[in-house]
Amino acid sequence: MARIAGITIPSEKRVEIGLTYIFGIGRPTANRILEAAKIDKNKKVSSLTEDEINTIRKIIEEGEKIEGDLRKEISTDIKRLMDIGSYRGMRHKRRMPVRGQRTKTNARTRKGPRGNQMKK
Repeated sequence: MARIAGITIPSEKRVEIGLTYIFGIGRPTANRILEAAKIDKNKKVSSLTEDEINTIRKIIEEGEKIEGDLRKEISTDIKRLMDIGSYRGMRHKRRMPVRGQRTKTNARTRKGPRGNQMKK
């Protein structure tokens, strides 16, 4: 069982997929990391050697923002938008969709469950 950046990566998964369990690493980034480490992306996490795990860990520490640092950066970016009063910041503050989606219908995830209906 490999632990990278404080995250336990499932040992039965392929390395390419296992790395995506780390916040801030998706498939393209995982492929780029594995290419730099010269590790086959179809290899299982359980069959990685300690040297390979350390190589992956080193590449991630050098070049990627992940987990806590990335979450903190995202939250400060959103807070900055709200503080300067930009349109996107106001949408965040009101808990409404930020990227131009329609709100007459849909947007239930962002707006919350439907309130009281008009009675006929």
